[in-house]
Amino acid sequence: MGRRTVLLIAALVVAALGTVLVFLYAQNARNAGEQLTEPVQVLVAQAQIEVGTTGSAASSAGAFELRTIARSNVVDGALSDAAPLADLAALTTIYPGQQIIAQQWGAVGQTGGLALPDGTVALSLELGDPQRVAGFVKPGSTVAIFTYGAPTAGGATQVRTLLGPIPVVAVGPSVTTSQSTSGTSGSGNTEEIPRAILTLAVTEAQAQKLIFASGQVPGATYTGLWFALMDKESKVAPGGPGVSADNLFR
Repeated sequence: MGRRTVLLIAALVVAALGTVLVFLYAQNARNAGEQLTEPVQVLVAQAQIEVGTTGSAASSAGAFELRTIARSNVVDGALSDAAPLADLAALTTIYPGQQIIAQQWGAVGQTGGLALPDGTVALSLELGDPQRVAGFVKPGSTVAIFTYGAPTAGGATQVRTLLGPIPVVAVGPSVTTSQSTSGTSGSGNTEEIPRAILTLAVTEAQAQKLIFASGQVPGATYTGLWFALMDKESKVAPGGPGVSADNLFR
């Protein structure tokens, strides 16, 4: 067999192998996309469920609705069957449209507070729509928290990663507040801003950091918080140098 023939056979083998690899890659990508958009059924609150309401009472009142949504929109811990909740009670107020998750329910008699991981406390913060991922943060979500401000007098404003991952245990209803702003001509304008209260499960040290960085303490250097929604693959590195005008484009 001549050298040219051997090279031709080798080229054909490589081309065939490449075709197979491209096909497998495309097939895997299609399967992954189909899995994310695969319709699944989850329980959603059709009516407001108050703290202390048992699952059986909520079910009898028609407070649960089974909806079909894309798998990518399902919150961790979301339930598709109300049967396991029959003898449990709501630990927090559940609002219409919220997915029903296991963390919202506990034994009857525990409803004086929220269901918190051991060693944590509940801390509530009020945020605007952009700062809470446009309302996509729900009970059971996990968030990364960023803060911004000038840490020293006359220093450059920085944005830094403060904490993460942090579990969200409750989300209040969105309310609209009015905020006065100054117009270009000096006249006052009123801006309607949607806001909501989010409750987190944090350690004592984390609670102190959040309160300090919220901008609500006298002489605050960091002046606000911004949440980012996380999933199982998300990674953040709290405590890094952050970003300022000095290194924004580096």
